[in-house]
Amino acid sequence: MDYPRKPVQTTIPILEAIRDRWSPLAFSDHPIEQEKIATLFEAARWAPSSFNEQPWRYVYATKDDKDDRLKLESLLVEGNSWAKNAYLLVLSFAVPTFARNGKENRHAMHDLGAATGFLALQLPSLGLIGHQIRWRDSTSPRPMARSAFLRN
Repeated sequence: MDYPRKPVQTTIPILEAIRDRWSPLAFSDHPIEQEKIATLFEAARWAPSSFNEQPWRYVYATKDDKDDRLKLESLLVEGNSWAKNAYLLVLSFAVPTFARNGKENRHAMHDLGAATGFLALQLPSLGLIGHQIRWRDSTSPRPMARSAFLRN
């Protein structure tokens, strides 16, 4: 499948990966190679974080992961059921306390955003597209979950 492109036109030069980032609402169920999935998480790993804590965590399931996939799909909020077509669903969340001392990490959500941003910027180089949305999160009064839905 050809990678759909919708680059933005800017008056100031920016990185090609930023220009090529796009968040469509239609996704392919075409399989994504495990090497590409691993590359996405490797890109996220190199994001900066407070005290290098790396408080981000990702849970993912492909169309091939039957039961795990159904569990992730059950967390989609009502308006995002369109994402079920994507081959890969990724749930991201932040650990709210520091591992080193158990104190609150007030920067955890910021750091999660940075890591997910790195992941998103890696997508075009792999011929993939992502779209971040909110997941259902009944355990927290504030939204702690974000997602990327990926396609070839």
